[in-house]
Amino acid sequence: MSFLKRLGRSARIRSAAGSFLAGYLKLVWNTGRFAFDPPNLYDYADANLPVIFAMWHGQHFLTPFVRKPEIEAAVLISRSADGEMNAIAAEKLGIRTIRGSGDHRGQFARKGGVGAFFEMLETLKAGTTVAVTADVPKVARKAGLGIVMLAKHSGRPILPIAIATARRIDLKSWDKASINLPLSRGAVVAGKPIWVPADVDDAALETWRQAVEDEMNRATARAYEIAEGRAAPVLWSEADVAALVDARDRSDASRQGAETGSTGRPQSRAGAGHG
Repeated sequence: MSFLKRLGRSARIRSAAGSFLAGYLKLVWNTGRFAFDPPNLYDYADANLPVIFAMWHGQHFLTPFVRKPEIEAAVLISRSADGEMNAIAAEKLGIRTIRGSGDHRGQFARKGGVGAFFEMLETLKAGTTVAVTADVPKVARKAGLGIVMLAKHSGRPILPIAIATARRIDLKSWDKASINLPLSRGAVVAGKPIWVPADVDDAALETWRQAVEDEMNRATARAYEIAEGRAAPVLWSEADVAALVDARDRSDASRQGAETGSTGRPQSRAGAGHG
């Protein structure tokens, strides 16, 4: 084993790296000028807590700061060495960690995935928001089925979140990660929440997975546009909000067994949580 690999496995080194990462991210956030899109995104989010925050790998570093201090949150982090550093940073930023991972086929019986999945369900049931990277290594920007299954079984909405800064370093890593830099203009964009009905069948899961992926990609593109000054934040329209409320009500109805004849598929772009 090389010296660098041995160094990376040192608990003391990982702890120091996690502490440095948390401090650096605080610097980026506190010195940045972040616009929220929509400007009143907390109005909808607060009314529907707890939610499932959906993030892309490599674009997730600043998401702890989106949480209001009074809102409890937990984040799913893998058991890898890199995950250990991220877990230390998350906990220093006030986010509880759930350790484990899954894959694109929704298989959780690996790397602590089964226990993590049930822990996330219990966490949501207890009223705590859960943050999940929707894409599974090593396929960037492709949502896995795990987050859809979590929404189906928990009854909580998936809320896509994208954060971008104008000043950044874009890496050529598998996840297209960006290192956000201090003193930058930035944007926090919430995609339209996606409610997955409890009675959705296996054949329809792919439709909902694609709905999550599409909305996350839309939110990500918009975050970069706003951060770079090519677009401005706008409020969700009354029609958008009405569609989201309808999607929530239909999901609740399916969970209560009051809805019959449902295919379990999104009936419209808005109903699927899109705008």
